[in-house]
Amino acid sequence: MNPVSKVIALRAAQQLQIFNLELRAKMKSYAMPNPVVFWRWISNNTIALVTATSVFHWGIDGDSIPVKIFDRNAALTEGTQIINYQVSNDGKWCLLIGISAGGAGVINGNMQLYSIEKSVSQMLQGHSGVFSSIKVAGRDPKDLAQVLAFEDKKPDQPAKLFVMEVGRDKSAPGGVFRVTPQNIPVPADAPNDFPVTMNATKKHDMIYMITKMGYLYLFDMHSGKAIYRARISTDTVFATTEHTSSGGVLGITARKGQVLLVSLNEANLVPYIISQLRDTDLALQLATRLNLSGADDLYATKFNTLLANNDIAGAARAAAEAPNGLLRTPATIARFQQIQGQPGQPQPVFQYFSILLEKGTLNAMESVELARPVVQQGRPQLLEKWFADEKLEPSEELGDLLMPVDMNMALNCYLRCNAPEKTINCLMQRGEFDKIIAYAQKVNYRVDYTFMLQQMVRVNPQGAMEFAKKLVGDGTQQQLVDANTVLEIFMSLNLLREATAFLLEALKGNRKEEGFLQTKLLEINLLGGTPQVADAIMGNEMFTHYDRAHIARLCEQAGLPQRALEHYTDAADVKRVLQNPSALNQEFVVTYFGSMSREASIEVLKDMLGRNIRQNLNLVVQIATKYSDPMGPENLIKLFEDFKAYEGLYYYLGAVVNFSQDALVHKKYIEAAAKMQQFKEVERVCRDSTVYDPVEVKQFLMEAKLPDPRPLIHVCDRFDFVEEMTAYLYQNNLHKYIDVYVQKVSPQKTPMVVGKLLDLDCNEDVVRTLLNSVGQMCPVDELVEQVERRNRLRLIQPWLEARVAQGNTEVATHNAIGKIYITLNRDPTTFLQNNQFYDPKVLGAFCEKLDPHLAFVAYKHARGECDDALIRVTMDNGLFKDLARYLVERQDLVLWTRVLKPEGEVEGQEPASRRYLLDQVVQTALPESKSADEVSTTVKAFMQCDMPGELIELLERIVLQGSDFSNNKNLQNLLILTAIRANKEKVMEYINRLDNFDGPDIAKIAAGEQYELYEEALTIYVKFGKKATGEEQVNYHVSAVEVIVDNLRDLERAKEFAERVNVKPVWSKLGRAQLDAQLITECISSYIKAKDASDYLLVVSAAESSENYEDLIPFLKMARKDLKESVLDTALIYAMAKCHKLSELEEFISVPNVAKIDSTGERCYDEGLFEAAKLLFININNNAKLALCYVNLEQFREAVDAATKANAISTWKEVNGACIRAHEFRLANICGLHIIVHPDHLEELILTYERAGRSTELIQLMEQGLGLDNAHSGIFTELGVLYSKYLPEKLMEHIKIFWSRMNVVKLLKACEKALLWTEAVYLYKEDGQHDSAVRTMVEHCVAFQHDLFLDCVQKVRNPEVQYRAISFYLTQHPLQLVRLLQVLTPNLDHARVVHLLKKQEAIPLAVEYLKSVQKENLSAVNESINDYFIEEEDFEALRNSIDDYDNFDQIQLAQKVEKHELLEFRRIAAYIYKNNKRYPQSVQLSKEDRMYKDAIDTAAESRDVELVEELLRFFVSVKDKACFAATLYTTYDLVRPDVAIELAWRNGYTDFAMPYVIQYIRHLNEKVKAIDERTAPKKEDTSSSDAATAAILGGGMMMGDTLMITNGGGGYGAPGYGMPPGGGMPDPYAQPGYGQQGGYGYGYNPGQGYGY
Repeated sequence: MNPVSKVIALRAAQQLQIFNLELRAKMKSYAMPNPVVFWRWISNNTIALVTATSVFHWGIDGDSIPVKIFDRNAALTEGTQIINYQVSNDGKWCLLIGISAGGAGVINGNMQLYSIEKSVSQMLQGHSGVFSSIKVAGRDPKDLAQVLAFEDKKPDQPAKLFVMEVGRDKSAPGGVFRVTPQNIPVPADAPNDFPVTMNATKKHDMIYMITKMGYLYLFDMHSGKAIYRARISTDTVFATTEHTSSGGVLGITARKGQVLLVSLNEANLVPYIISQLRDTDLALQLATRLNLSGADDLYATKFNTLLANNDIAGAARAAAEAPNGLLRTPATIARFQQIQGQPGQPQPVFQYFSILLEKGTLNAMESVELARPVVQQGRPQLLEKWFADEKLEPSEELGDLLMPVDMNMALNCYLRCNAPEKTINCLMQRGEFDKIIAYAQKVNYRVDYTFMLQQMVRVNPQGAMEFAKKLVGDGTQQQLVDANTVLEIFMSLNLLREATAFLLEALKGNRKEEGFLQTKLLEINLLGGTPQVADAIMGNEMFTHYDRAHIARLCEQAGLPQRALEHYTDAADVKRVLQNPSALNQEFVVTYFGSMSREASIEVLKDMLGRNIRQNLNLVVQIATKYSDPMGPENLIKLFEDFKAYEGLYYYLGAVVNFSQDALVHKKYIEAAAKMQQFKEVERVCRDSTVYDPVEVKQFLMEAKLPDPRPLIHVCDRFDFVEEMTAYLYQNNLHKYIDVYVQKVSPQKTPMVVGKLLDLDCNEDVVRTLLNSVGQMCPVDELVEQVERRNRLRLIQPWLEARVAQGNTEVATHNAIGKIYITLNRDPTTFLQNNQFYDPKVLGAFCEKLDPHLAFVAYKHARGECDDALIRVTMDNGLFKDLARYLVERQDLVLWTRVLKPEGEVEGQEPASRRYLLDQVVQTALPESKSADEVSTTVKAFMQCDMPGELIELLERIVLQGSDFSNNKNLQNLLILTAIRANKEKVMEYINRLDNFDGPDIAKIAAGEQYELYEEALTIYVKFGKKATGEEQVNYHVSAVEVIVDNLRDLERAKEFAERVNVKPVWSKLGRAQLDAQLITECISSYIKAKDASDYLLVVSAAESSENYEDLIPFLKMARKDLKESVLDTALIYAMAKCHKLSELEEFISVPNVAKIDSTGERCYDEGLFEAAKLLFININNNAKLALCYVNLEQFREAVDAATKANAISTWKEVNGACIRAHEFRLANICGLHIIVHPDHLEELILTYERAGRSTELIQLMEQGLGLDNAHSGIFTELGVLYSKYLPEKLMEHIKIFWSRMNVVKLLKACEKALLWTEAVYLYKEDGQHDSAVRTMVEHCVAFQHDLFLDCVQKVRNPEVQYRAISFYLTQHPLQLVRLLQVLTPNLDHARVVHLLKKQEAIPLAVEYLKSVQKENLSAVNESINDYFIEEEDFEALRNSIDDYDNFDQIQLAQKVEKHELLEFRRIAAYIYKNNKRYPQSVQLSKEDRMYKDAIDTAAESRDVELVEELLRFFVSVKDKACFAATLYTTYDLVRPDVAIELAWRNGYTDFAMPYVIQYIRHLNEKVKAIDERTAPKKEDTSSSDAATAAILGGGMMMGDTLMITNGGGGYGAPGYGMPPGGGMPDPYAQPGYGQQGGYGYGYNPGQGYGY
């Protein structure tokens, strides 16, 4: 199989074929001249073929044939087995590996290394090798070393591993890679072991070597050191290959076919080398090369040591080489940065980075740390070089560092680190907008293109246009911006040109949904002063979905009538535009009409002709010409005729008449041309057209009476109106046109002209002159017909005779002259017999009424062509003698048949005419004939016509009455055969009188089923048998006896005949007849006399059917003398068995024979002949059947012995059943132990015992079977099933011991059937069916065990089972419910559990569970436990639950407890309302419960002024002064001072309100003071003071200062503080202003009441 594709190579002997399995085709084939001893794929397209002497390579490409690479070395030819062949990766080196037998059990190995380039071989001693390509330290990574690794084993020396580079010059850079040979650690118990496979893995550069004894060796290819050895298989691994994904190898064992995968455990490799091999150098090398962990401490120690020794380069290299970036950390960089640099040397950190750059790519952190000082030093070219070499890992931080220095490099960095926002920012700054789209789509980043386009269009309209084109795409992808939005952006700046260019690109897909934009595009150009652009767009037909009616109106307004016309569909609009068609392109107008409907086109054309027929006629004609078919010629013709525009009609029809197939067009064109006096056109159309109606045109031309009648002549000539034309010309005295017509136009129609002229009583001289002028061009037949019809035949006699005299041989001419001669009786017989040119059929029919004999002469002259007419004439006129002679002379069987058996003849009625004819044939025609052929043909005719009586009469006249043909054998045969058919009484007479006939053939016919003339046939055979001798005579005797036995069926007569002739074939034939008659004894006697055993199969079958075995035995012994057939010996054995001749039978089977003893034994067994069958089975050692024979003979011990020898399961079953029926249970158990080891037959055995009612013996048998070596699961299972039925008390113990070896499913069904639920639960649990175990315990309480239930319920797969378990515990074990819930807590849907508990009203049983899961804060759990606390009246727990877990319907809970009888629960309701910001309800509850502190706190928390003031009024109403004061204190910032002071003043609470008033005044004072300080004017000169004073007097204090806006309203002149908008001092008597807010003015606000 090809290693990479579905291509397979097949080899059969020396034929090689390659097939492609996917294509199901043969790729190539080749026949090797020498056998191939080894072959394998060496690459994806090359097969290596190794013959006894050479190595070939065969490529699968093309038609190439195998190419010879090299010859095998002599050491690899004789006695060597090739086990492998390798080719290097570069295809330049080959390695052929073979093994051969050595002394003392040693296997020698030889390898031939061949260089294809140098054509040189080198022999190596070893058993395996492999090529590989590796990277060598110190070289360019691309310069791979082609390495050969092989096992070297020289006699009496330890095996070594060689690893060397091949094909490299020693002077090449880096030298040649070569490893010191390493000893292979061969185990002491395998000194002669040798490797059979060697593989090199590319992933780890490891060598896997597997030996014949199954030892695996692992070597490092770079050092050659052995790393690992272990025995992985006791069988030989004969084939291995690299497993590329794991870096290991796959192998297949030879005997078991096991597939082994061996690979490295990378995590344990380095620790294993350190701890087991104690080779730290190798561990470090592998960790470095393969980037493996496990040597972290070694690397850290090495790094610290080198750094302590001030070996900066070494420490840097150690840190760089540490695997998995162990030491490449910020800490390492910091340590190098802290080291002071040496003078003249680079900084240590740069040395470190330099080594990292040499090793590969820096990570993101290292790249930033390296770039930072480089940027500071102003050397960005270094960063650019490192980026190009991919030495730096891009990151967003690195890009930010590079952005101020080099935008291109920063962009490259952002692109590679996938920072889309900053990448797009760079592209915008660079103006590369076209790249933004591609990049954003590539990284799937969303960009606000609309904003970007708005910014761009003001700066670069052209660029914005191109950018917008890219945003909308080409229609095959999603648009990134709405085209309508882009259009609005362009049109907002009146960028008509750019908007047009954008829409042309955006709408090029011509999609239906873009119809609005298409309309908009055309509209902006038509209305924007560039109608030529819109005209060009419409001219290119780019769009089809715009509003055509709207655009049409705009085009008409913009002076584009042509475009308007294209878009209008209404006829009225079209008429309006076409009012001045001269302003339009004539060609366009013509083309435009092609898009209109027929009715609209006709209407517009009618309008054009009606408006100005002279101006528009030419255009109308052009339109009518081009669209004649769509508009309909009849409509157009009517249009022109309505306006009497015959000229237009003529030109229109003239343009279409040559292509039209409309008869009306051609007729109207003829009429129009005639009216236009275009007679030449009239003549042309009449002559050439095939479309017009000839009757109508003829009628028109006759009525028109044109000066030139030639058009009429053409019409009449073409359509056979010759007689009408002749009459028209003759009556109009146009005689010359008649002459011209018959002479030049149609001479062949002269007869019609002549006939019409004769009808018109034209002078005969004129007619003769006309005929003479035409001459021989006139057809004679038609002319004769015309004149003969008018009885004017003699008119043309001179003309005919003249033609005959000229040597004319036309049949018609001679027919005509013949008719004249016959009519005139001018020697007609001579003419009919001698003239060779007339038609006998014509003249014969002409003569029939004049003279029948002349008709016979004419018909006879036809030489068979007029036979039917001849027969009819002779029959009708009694010319039988002439007819008889004619029939005999003709010798035509078909003609005889037509005469003797005419069609329509009634069966059984012989016409008298045939009798007369036959008499003339027998009496006249045949006696006159001397020709044997004529006689023979006549006889055949009689035979063919099935006229045996007449034929016998004819033959007797010829054969018996003496003639020249009396001894003719054929005639004698015919006479006898005819008699057989027609007159059987005469057959025997003819047989006895005639001697020259074919006797055997006639005898067969006579003895046939059709005639059954058996005596006549027998007479023929006996007559000819007496004359014959030898073999011929025997054949006649056999034929005679066949007639007797087969036809006469007289076996006694046949026996007499056989005894008389005494011929063996006759006895054989007689025996067969006796056999068919079931005369078994007689037939056997006849066969024995004939010594014929050919019918032995039939004889044996017949004898066995009649059970006549005594007579059969002699026949079989006779037959065996000549035949050695299996059937004979088999039948003889069976006959002896049936006759109970057992001694003869035993003697016969002891000697060589070809009998089928086995089948005969079976037959004897089936028929109950057990003694005979026993002898036969003993003879062939068929112990299986022998055992059954013993069983039937009730010899059970012998039966068991025979079954033991047979060792067949069917035999054991038969013997077992027999022993059971005979109650021989010990023997039955012996048999049963051999049966139960077969799983397929175990159930049948069990059924046998159970039907016999022997369950105890069955259980004993099964228990014995448990100890068998080959006991299977079926034994353990079925025993368990038996226990469940008969001994259930032993089932549990059996299950516990053997459950792992049982079919658990089957035993479970048995347990369920037996209602053994405890055992079923145990089985479910052990089988891992925990769902079923739990379900069983739930459904059957007897099986319930609490601990077992808890163990199973945790492991169920279907969560529904767990909920069912909860329901089960609720009903059956409620006290243990908590434990169940605790166990199931991690798996439960707690909301569903709560629902279940509520449904069962079992919440109190699960309180502990609910408390444990309440931490998940589920609403269902919280609500359930809260309800429980309410029921238990545990308000503290309820308060804690509400505070800790808030996921529940709090309002519902509050409504539930707000009317609770306990105060604390009502407080909780108020608390919940407060938490849900339903402060009025909370305050109301608190007031009702006189929990005034709660009410005050709630009001303060609500920050609702109205609620606070309402609470103050409540306290006033209940006269609670303390609470009134407390409310003022607590809600100080919410109480409006006017409300507080008013309430206090009115209710005498001034003392309780005074603290609030004092505090408020203090606060107000501080606020005013602060405002004054902020708004106080700066200290300036007096001029500034004056300006300030003026400002104050001018209408406000500091109103012009911007700080007043910042700090809010201030001053007493601002609106909203009780001042009018115009400013000025306030009126102390003014009413409070509505809607004035802010400031400190006194006023009223409808929403807040009074306040300052």
